Amino acid sequence: MSAPATRALRRCVCNARSSSTYVRAAPVTLAQQRPARRWQSTDATAATNPKIASIVDQISQLTLLETADLVSTLKARLNIPDMPMGGFVAAGPGGAAAPAAAPAAEEEEAAPPAQEKSLFNLKLEKFDAAAKPKVIKEIKAMLGLSLVDSKKFVESAPKMMKEAVPKEEAEKIVEALKAIGATVTME
Repeated sequence: MSAPATRALRRCVCNARSSSTYVRAAPVTLAQQRPARRWQSTDATAATNPKIASIVDQISQLTLLETADLVSTLKARLNIPDMPMGGFVAAGPGGAAAPAAAPAAEEEEAAPPAQEKSLFNLKLEKFDAAAKPKVIKEIKAMLGLSLVDSKKFVESAPKMMKEAVPKEEAEKIVEALKAIGATVTME
């Protein structure tokens, strides 16, 4: 027998066995077989405020660009700071604003009695031209960037490498980069 014929035969045998052997008390619906997905649930939307429901309906009809504009407008109006995602600050419009906000936050934290600082920001200041390949490899390993991204990162020095690094780890990173010819500051 050919392969399709044997598959068809197996299906017939399985269907015959399941219909003759098992007797179901009531038909099972698709909803009973699978649990409801979060995005498919209607319970959460039914209990919300009608005003909020209409806003959600309007937002769901926006395009991706309109949603991005909405988010940036809400952040500006509600004074919500941008939170960097990852171990380093990315270059661009958001990255330029982040260092300006950091000194103000540090001044507020410095107001209590003089506490020893335990978290530091690491900034790649400069590097020796002869040590550039070594610095690129080390940055690639530390930040988990691709080779191209780590090259761009090193060439755009001075640049913030990592934020909120514990003192011991920061000192190790500074020493490792100093050994290969880069200058890193702990802020």
